[in-house]
Amino acid sequence: MGFRNYLLKRLGYALLVLFIILSLNFLLFRIMPGDAVSMIMDPKFDMATKEELRSQFGIDQPIGTQYIKYLKSLISFDMGRSFNTRRLVWDELKERLPNTITLFFASFITTAVLGISLGVFAAARRGTFAENFVTGAGLFAYAVPGFFIQLMLLMIFGYYWPILPIRGTMSAPPPPGVMAQFLDRVWHLILPAGSLMVISFGSWALYTRNTMLEALGQDYIMTARAKGLDKKTVLYKHALRSVLPPILTLIFMSLPGAVTGAVITETIFSWFGVGKYLIDAVMQQDYPAAQGAFYLIALSVIVSNLLADLAYGLVDPRIRVGGGAK
Repeated sequence: MGFRNYLLKRLGYALLVLFIILSLNFLLFRIMPGDAVSMIMDPKFDMATKEELRSQFGIDQPIGTQYIKYLKSLISFDMGRSFNTRRLVWDELKERLPNTITLFFASFITTAVLGISLGVFAAARRGTFAENFVTGAGLFAYAVPGFFIQLMLLMIFGYYWPILPIRGTMSAPPPPGVMAQFLDRVWHLILPAGSLMVISFGSWALYTRNTMLEALGQDYIMTARAKGLDKKTVLYKHALRSVLPPILTLIFMSLPGAVTGAVITETIFSWFGVGKYLIDAVMQQDYPAAQGAFYLIALSVIVSNLLADLAYGLVDPRIRVGGGAK
């Protein structure tokens, strides 16, 4: 009963946040300076042609009517047509969405594996050079701005030691053969996904190290050692298993940051994804395209936050204690 109330409350908050974001998304692109439709008009157009073009895009309607149509359209993923390409925005987003998902999962999985592994490694070697090195590297990666690290990696592996592609998702023209194209995509993925891993592994490693050190000082760990269990058994089957719930929570709570990080990363590496599509649309004042991309990213962040809340509620019953738990 308690978890059901907690779930309904989280869903209600998620819907409220989504409504606020959609409203701000609508207003944001209409208070920006400039007129997107005038950018695609030929100055030689007569007044009747200009009004017809505005009518096609719905710009001539009252702001309230535009807002209602905007909400109905986004809920059904009918995002209209791009001002610049005249194509359906959802069709353009579907072309880029697989690339963004690939970048997201590749970077997120490698970051989690590397960060957790280094955190366990550092905790098992407390007071040694290995722990100091992992802690220092983690603090450095956590403190330095992400875009600076990405630009440095871009300069190193694209200019001074040009062994990796610095832009795009595939070579032009693409290599012949399915396997060759797959390997080419992986080759282009290494630098953007690797940069995200370098940026994000520090927080994972430090958090895992701290929770592991706390667990290793507990009485049940001392009891396990007193029984004569080997170090690996104590470390992995007792200490690591006991800290898996908070680490699981960290995994879900890191999802929103990983989603939003794609915008900057895709722009820096010219990755053919939703994030770069959003930046390009904003620069061109393409309202339908920008709103569609922003809505998709915001929806992903809200879903990620909801999953984090649910995971936290499952792992820690104290979070979901409420009226239904009485």
